Amino acid sequence: MKKPGLFVALVPILFLMAMLSTNVFIFDDVLDGPNQIALMLAAALGVVLAHRLGFKWEALNHRIIKTIGAAMPSMLILLLIGSLAGTWLLSGVVPVMIYYGLDIIHPKVFLLTAVVICSIVSVVTGSSWSTVATIGIAMLGIGKALGFSEAIAAGAIISGAYFGDKISPLSDTTNLAPAMAGTDLFTHIRYMLYTTVPSMTLTLIIFLVIGLGYDHQTVAVDVSAVKVAIDSTFNTTPLLFLVPVLLFAIIIMKVPPLPSLMIGTLLGALFAILFQPDIVHAIGNHPDKIVSMYKGVMQSMFGDIQLHTNNNLVNELLSTSGMRGMLNTVWLILTAMIFGGVMEAAGFLERITRPIVEKAKSTGSLVTATVVSCIFFNTTASDQYISIVVPGRMFKNAYARKGYKPELLSRTLEDSGTMTSVLIPWNTCGATQAKVLGVGTISYLPYAFFNLISPLMSIAVAYLNFKIRRIDPKELEAMLKQDHPKS
Repeated sequence: MKKPGLFVALVPILFLMAMLSTNVFIFDDVLDGPNQIALMLAAALGVVLAHRLGFKWEALNHRIIKTIGAAMPSMLILLLIGSLAGTWLLSGVVPVMIYYGLDIIHPKVFLLTAVVICSIVSVVTGSSWSTVATIGIAMLGIGKALGFSEAIAAGAIISGAYFGDKISPLSDTTNLAPAMAGTDLFTHIRYMLYTTVPSMTLTLIIFLVIGLGYDHQTVAVDVSAVKVAIDSTFNTTPLLFLVPVLLFAIIIMKVPPLPSLMIGTLLGALFAILFQPDIVHAIGNHPDKIVSMYKGVMQSMFGDIQLHTNNNLVNELLSTSGMRGMLNTVWLILTAMIFGGVMEAAGFLERITRPIVEKAKSTGSLVTATVVSCIFFNTTASDQYISIVVPGRMFKNAYARKGYKPELLSRTLEDSGTMTSVLIPWNTCGATQAKVLGVGTISYLPYAFFNLISPLMSIAVAYLNFKIRRIDPKELEAMLKQDHPKS
């Protein structure tokens, strides 16, 4: 077998980037299949090039299967997250979070409040997109009424929305990053706090200072219409807060992710039956009440539900797709693992990262190289998931050889890949949020402080060598033997 040259190793990635960029301009939803096919075709090209170097299909197939197996827990978690989102909506947990969150709005601290409310909603839902498309639009309207520029208000909304996208256990990227790096979900989330807390603290201080500098005017904002719509549809009892409180308590007790999410899903189902029986019955739509309750809860777990109020803004929030809504992301991870398995087995990723790693003599320089790579893929591949998947597979073994635990890589992927995707106008995230808010990406970019600070904080913490976790030498030796590509 021949060792791949740098150009040969780069060919599948260049081909992948070309296809992904093309998909953005041709297809309305690139996650609905086009990007998955692009990954499969890039993997096929990698197989052809590996075969020319002397690699046998059996060796490549072995690594593909092993790589998919490593990502299987994350794919199962994503499916459970879909079910949890469904029962939490049906039970009123998510609407009640919004209902009480709106009470903390105050003109003098509007920007800070917008960040906090969007953070709460995005953590609860795990989705920056739904947060921006619902509460984000409401916040933008309120900000305009109070005299804030659309760009600044949008920056506050984006900062809060992507806080949850980064830190929520319900977020797909929060599950994807540890899957790529080889760590578990809750270890990843806890380790991110070392960079996320200071980044968000700085963000809140900056928005508070900007907000206090404005000449505020008293304007009647119809937030009450949103609250009335939620209150008229759901039983908005504070007892519903017990569901997230219990789930977070379970997480703190270090119960593994799969049983934790299953418990959270079942708690949502139980509270839906107890506190929202009319809604569950309406979703079930069966003459027999017991059958209707069963059908309604099951529908929220696996499929689409849409609840209706007299407020269109609220209606946009009251929909979920259960497990079914996660299938495209699971499909993307599956095809990404196939691509990554081929690239690893043939030694392509090792060849690409070798010069970078050789020059990265310190923790800070290695993290910086990872950050730059994530931003590069966000800019060229135009997709948030690809900016996590490809650098994650590229740098996984490099971090291990340097003796770093995988959560350092997973945190860096989130700090840079997840956070900067919305700052690129032609990235799927940047294009979507600009369209939803009606504010250009370049306009809100200077004010999306949390997204701008996060990658810089990741680099700074690495150079300061603060809380950098290293692998025990014996554990490192065993890991490298296990991960060594077979021919």
